[in-house]
Amino acid sequence: MKKQTGQISVSTLLLVAVLSAGICFGVVALLTNIFERKQEARTTIMRVVEIDDNTTDPAVWGKNFPLQYDDYLKTADMVQTTYGGSEAIPNGHKEGDPRDIVSRSKLEMIPQLKQMWAGYGFSKDYREKRGHAYMLTDQLYTERQKVGQPGTCIHCHASTYGAMKELGDGDILAGFEKLNTMPYMEAKEHVTHPVACIDCHEPDTMALRITRPAFMEGIADYKATQGIEDYDVNRDATRQEMRSYVCGQCHVEYYFKGDKKRLTYPWTEGLTVDAAYEHFEKENFKDWTHAETGAPMLKAQHPEFELWSQGIHSRAGVSCADCHMAYKRVGAMKISDHHIRSPLLNVNTACGTCHKSDDQELIARTEIIQSRHQKLVKVALNSVIDLINDINAAKANGVSEEKIKEAQQWQRKATFYVDYVEAENSSGFHAGQEAARILGESIDYSRKGQNALR
Repeated sequence: MKKQTGQISVSTLLLVAVLSAGICFGVVALLTNIFERKQEARTTIMRVVEIDDNTTDPAVWGKNFPLQYDDYLKTADMVQTTYGGSEAIPNGHKEGDPRDIVSRSKLEMIPQLKQMWAGYGFSKDYREKRGHAYMLTDQLYTERQKVGQPGTCIHCHASTYGAMKELGDGDILAGFEKLNTMPYMEAKEHVTHPVACIDCHEPDTMALRITRPAFMEGIADYKATQGIEDYDVNRDATRQEMRSYVCGQCHVEYYFKGDKKRLTYPWTEGLTVDAAYEHFEKENFKDWTHAETGAPMLKAQHPEFELWSQGIHSRAGVSCADCHMAYKRVGAMKISDHHIRSPLLNVNTACGTCHKSDDQELIARTEIIQSRHQKLVKVALNSVIDLINDINAAKANGVSEEKIKEAQQWQRKATFYVDYVEAENSSGFHAGQEAARILGESIDYSRKGQNALR
């Protein structure tokens, strides 16, 4: 009886051992499966090609990131908003210009600009900005090329990261210096694409990065005004800051410094229009001499980053990408919209995340700001034109050189201030009160110039 009991116990033990092994194997297999599924969930891309720091063609990046690339291609669209955007206008088969369509001429829409810029290339051709897809083509065929453009212009009209690396043997700062000194058509030979993935993203991690040396230096100058020394934007900036900084690489006020036409951002005194003007005064810089009055002039570029930095959205921590590249769902994925455009063309996604009003109400609020802004711009432009005409008349009537020079200095300042907000792409929306303050001061500077002639 005892012998039989011992045989059953051995069998039972063997059975328990087999079952235990099976259960353990099943648990390990289940945990392995769970881990693999979690890893898959974290992986939002399927790498089908290898990309590295020398892959400049956005189409190659697009094989790994097809959703973002599809959006990138949509920047070729031309859709008008009430006070901005671009509208396809027939180009009229101009000799040497293959473009079938162009955007609207702002010189025809705002006739004061021609006289305000008399003697400068912008009085020859100045149009509404089109999407990123056209940034290189439109720069190549603008009538301003007949006046002559430096290679410096290529920095923000093309994907230049690869070109700078190549020209500098891996050193983008050295390549940047070489591009600056080239004539535009020579610099053009070193680039192929408009701004592309490699200009804003690390190829290994897709982390945002700054590739433009002028921005690296400019933002370091600005941080120094805040008591922050040795600022390295790619080391020290937060991710949310980078979601504005990558746009600020090009959407800024800038000038071509010295005989080498070195691209420079005038941020040594701060980011306001007053700080930029103070910088130019210290540098004794001028863009051109006014053809009618002889005044030493400044041409504002497109200071979207600076105006945004003075506005309520910046104050609230809202980045450029939050509105112009708002997150969206494509299937089960959440991505940044790379169809970069006016938020008014995508108002529900761009604005609706924070503002719980219907689309028409949000558009109406924006257009109220922009309508008031445009009326004030017109008053400021007319004031500058009145000053120019008064200076011309004073010179013809033999008014003293001392009075003429003082009036010319007011013309320089009044023009720069109104141009600063007219050339900016939000029609006053980025910082409505700051834009109104700048325009009010421009009007006052024109009045002071007229008074100087008495």
